[in-house]
Amino acid sequence: MPEVRSRLTLPLWTERHAAPFAPASGAEMKARGWDYVDVVFVTGDAYIDHPSFAMAILHRVLEQAGFRVAILSQPDWRSAEPWRQFGKPRLFFAVSAGNMDSLINHYTANKKVRNDDAYSPGGKIGLRPDRATLPYCQRSREAFPGVPVIAGGVEASLRRLAHYDYWSDTVRRSILLDSKADLVVYGMGEQSIVEIARRFAAGKTVKDLRDLRGVAYALGAKESEELLNTEYSVPSSQYSPTTRIPSFEAVRDDKAAFIEATRLIHLNTNPFNAATLIQFHDRQAVVATPPAIPLDAGEMDAIFDLPYTRRPHPMYSEPIPAHEMIKDSVTIMRGCFGGCTFCSITAHQGRIIQSRSKESIIGEVRKMAEDPDFKGVISDVGGATANMYQMRCTRPEVEAKCKRLSCIHPTICKLLGTDHGPTIDLLKTIREEKGIRKAFVASGIRMDLAQLSPEYIHELATHHVGGRLKVAPEHTSPKVLALMKKPSIDNFGEFAKEYVKASRDAGKPKQSLVPYFIASHPGSGLAEMIDLAVYLKRNGYRPDQVQDFIPAPFDIATCMWYTGVDPMSGKPVAVARNLKDRKLQRALMQFFKPENWFEVREALQQAGRTDLMGNGCDALISANPTKEAIEARRKKANQAIRNDHTHSIANPAGGEAAGERPVPPLVQNRGYRPGRKTQERRTKPGSK
Repeated sequence: MPEVRSRLTLPLWTERHAAPFAPASGAEMKARGWDYVDVVFVTGDAYIDHPSFAMAILHRVLEQAGFRVAILSQPDWRSAEPWRQFGKPRLFFAVSAGNMDSLINHYTANKKVRNDDAYSPGGKIGLRPDRATLPYCQRSREAFPGVPVIAGGVEASLRRLAHYDYWSDTVRRSILLDSKADLVVYGMGEQSIVEIARRFAAGKTVKDLRDLRGVAYALGAKESEELLNTEYSVPSSQYSPTTRIPSFEAVRDDKAAFIEATRLIHLNTNPFNAATLIQFHDRQAVVATPPAIPLDAGEMDAIFDLPYTRRPHPMYSEPIPAHEMIKDSVTIMRGCFGGCTFCSITAHQGRIIQSRSKESIIGEVRKMAEDPDFKGVISDVGGATANMYQMRCTRPEVEAKCKRLSCIHPTICKLLGTDHGPTIDLLKTIREEKGIRKAFVASGIRMDLAQLSPEYIHELATHHVGGRLKVAPEHTSPKVLALMKKPSIDNFGEFAKEYVKASRDAGKPKQSLVPYFIASHPGSGLAEMIDLAVYLKRNGYRPDQVQDFIPAPFDIATCMWYTGVDPMSGKPVAVARNLKDRKLQRALMQFFKPENWFEVREALQQAGRTDLMGNGCDALISANPTKEAIEARRKKANQAIRNDHTHSIANPAGGEAAGERPVPPLVQNRGYRPGRKTQERRTKPGSK
């Protein structure tokens, strides 16, 4: 058995400070002179060697630890052959659906197929399957039985225990059991995957990994029986207590049990005090250990200082939209303590902020500036929330005991460090670097935090906004905002005034805010959305895009949507579950569009708010449909007949080009013929 090397024998650095790509095919592996690989990383995304992508980070940390890694990107899952091209991996398969849950990647909130996939070359759809983790794991087992299969990524993280699945409208089992993976690594996973590789290389088995943090595993039949009937101790209990949450069968059949399970899961997300969670699926126990300990600045630096090329693999001839968007961005931190109930970032990255050092960030900026392809503009300096850099609890002993899900809702915790000084200093240094013409902040900011630092708002407006700044007030209703764990709409109004003033003082009066709002969130009915629409009109906001609430697995808001109850308070929550109701809420947010006139009228009539039709100051629509509204409805009806609203994904295994099949042309001389046996047009007597 080959020994684990402390460093690859290949030269790691090129003139652009980057190491070679990992082999993405059997031919590339042989070209390196390798006769085996240690780990085959299977991903649903295109292979992009940039630290914004999980496959790049995990490849580089494994490479740094001395392991050989191959990347199997967007393989044809209809056969196990792509999995065999590298030969049998010496240690394990690492499987991820990609940077997004595959179903959210594929479908809109209306469950229609999306027109593109930002993580695929050319934006093509159809290059990964639904629930990608499942077939990827199954093909890994089929290709080389006996090789351990480790699942991770966002999809596996959010589905590690029994969860509600919006697309099938069912409660599903842990993805660990459905995929038949040996282990699920949840969270970011850099430390875990290296430790897993080292233990396997040392001859350990999957059973020897159970003491790791941030993993979920299934006990065998005998162990599960012992745990069910006795106080059998699971390995992870050595550093934490154990908590048994309602079983899969209970949460599937009883919404009250689902609510309790959600409450317990979210109360055990602080890595410093979380319990090991145990959930039975029939007579088999699934065990989830506490989250991994947050990385310190040195550990974050070690990850982001690795020699990424920051480019897609050269096998791609078409641009990859996600790369085009983030290629010139710089990640300065991860995590978010906002605790928004509809957001999965906290569930995956954690609520404790993990920041890089200023030196590491500036080092990356300098490498970018040396790249001849770099144009001098950094598209984003940020992370999950751009203005949480280096913000932590000021009392570590309290942080270790805290069960609070948000550090800033309903009020900002008095123990939270909210100093924007490090962020301001970092931004100043970046924009003064040689070769940097502009450094934007595009990640979005937390407004209630920003208002604590007028200097930060001034710096932002003066130097780091490209005309429009993204912010997320999300709604106007106090009830809905409380359910979201967001501040009141008055907070947005106050921030907007300060930002406008700062922009004027900077000589940039045309700079504007781009507020994001959500339709159909739990608690939001027609009355709440009408109030939001009136607010938008009064303040002159016309959203280009509508965010429609999608019940993602694991989220607290998803529990509200499925059960009609807030799991943290136990209070009932009104939910717009009907697709027609959701459609009306979306239309209200874009009341100004002619194509939405009829839906807005229906919503106003249902809510008894016909006073908002006509010529009044707050009127959302005219009393009668405009020509544009009628024409838009006619076009929409014609499109429905042509089935333009449906999509069909091609089958690459059948020789079709990857992507979406073209919509067939409208068949001529066909139509609705009442009382006739066929749709064919009858030929009139005497006509040709």
